[in-house]
Amino acid sequence: MDSNDCIDEYDIQSKYVYETIYLIMGKTLQGKFRPRNPDKYKGNAGNIIYRSSWEKTFCEWCDRNDKVIAWGSEEKRIRYYDPVQKKNRTYFPDFYVQYERHDGIICEEIVEVKPESQVKGPPENPKRRSKAWLNAVHTYVTNRAKWKAAAEYCEDRGMSFRLLTEKNTPEFRR
Repeated sequence: MDSNDCIDEYDIQSKYVYETIYLIMGKTLQGKFRPRNPDKYKGNAGNIIYRSSWEKTFCEWCDRNDKVIAWGSEEKRIRYYDPVQKKNRTYFPDFYVQYERHDGIICEEIVEVKPESQVKGPPENPKRRSKAWLNAVHTYVTNRAKWKAAAEYCEDRGMSFRLLTEKNTPEFRR
């Protein structure tokens, strides 16, 4: 199954207000999400942490959407080889979602929420190879290893892996 076959539409509306504890660090919103439907959450519903406004928006969508049967945030563990650190590590993807499509088919996905710049990667030949550029390269290489492991994990289990960015998810572009 192609990962684009599953989620037919995102009807995220961020007008709902939830109890949140947040810290503003640069432009990143972080906090604790309190679900209105804790029975749908697979894990500790009292400890759902979001690390960006986009993750918070996705939590809201999962919690409110009637088609979402179950979801979790950083509840799955995936082993991967980190080529930068040169060792095996554990990756906790942002979300697990089980939902019913409009045609009644039940889908399961692992979802990672990232800015397009981290998915696209840093320029290959910058004018200056600064420390910031090198850190961006390391982050990109590590993320690619995580996503490859997640895609294999999903394929082995009949699931899909999806990367959500502001480019492919209009609700993140507010």
